[in-house]
Amino acid sequence: MSEIKLEDIIQPENVVYKKTDVLNDAVMHYCPGCGHGTAHRLVAEVIEEMGIQGNCVGIAPVGCAVLAYNYFNLDFQQAAHGRAPALASAVKRLMPDRYVFTYQGDGDLAAIGTGETIHACNRGENITIIFINNGIYGMTGGQMAPTTLPNMKTATSPYGRNVETMGNPLKITELVAQLPGTSYVTRQAVHTPAHVRRAKKALRKAFELQGQKAGTSFVEIVSNCNSGWKMTPVEANKWMVDNMFPFYPLGDLKTPTE
Repeated sequence: MSEIKLEDIIQPENVVYKKTDVLNDAVMHYCPGCGHGTAHRLVAEVIEEMGIQGNCVGIAPVGCAVLAYNYFNLDFQQAAHGRAPALASAVKRLMPDRYVFTYQGDGDLAAIGTGETIHACNRGENITIIFINNGIYGMTGGQMAPTTLPNMKTATSPYGRNVETMGNPLKITELVAQLPGTSYVTRQAVHTPAHVRRAKKALRKAFELQGQKAGTSFVEIVSNCNSGWKMTPVEANKWMVDNMFPFYPLGDLKTPTE
């Protein structure tokens, strides 16, 4: 019996899915069940499908996604904590032909980086901001973030977030949607195949609008943090659906005027 070779079985016409070359083979450091890996894949697939890999610059700030530049086969720049929109603005102005995006968590974008986020969006910088919201500081131990829900327990709110003393969660996506410089603002998720498809469509639209010089596009992805929430991935996804989505409803908040 002759030896069967893998290439004889896997023919191009039989391939259902293939990892994009925009992602390399480095093993990601994210916790099992985290949405970052899926979000990375979607960003990479959109970049590949648009044919802009050699004309794209990513900005990675501080947070769980600080090592994003280890996983993408793209030009990447490291930003100081919270300063990704400012750095992205500079890159875009210096190289206006490039597609420039930031990839930020809630502690980075909505806490120390609130000013940079708001002013970049208000100026209408022609960049794409990708915002991963898991309601907690994931990298540094699960502390309360600006997006932590009322009564939600964290390492620094062990009895739950008390709105009277700790303030209300910051719905920064709703805030930037009101600014004149934003062209497209949407909130998506990646916990089911259907949501993954919708998130990818939103990311594609955000990058396409940048190519049309439409202004700032802002894509929030509500994700879980099973490590910080002290849950299994399955439990975390259910908790996200039951608690995060009612407070942070999915869908488009602002679309370009036809």
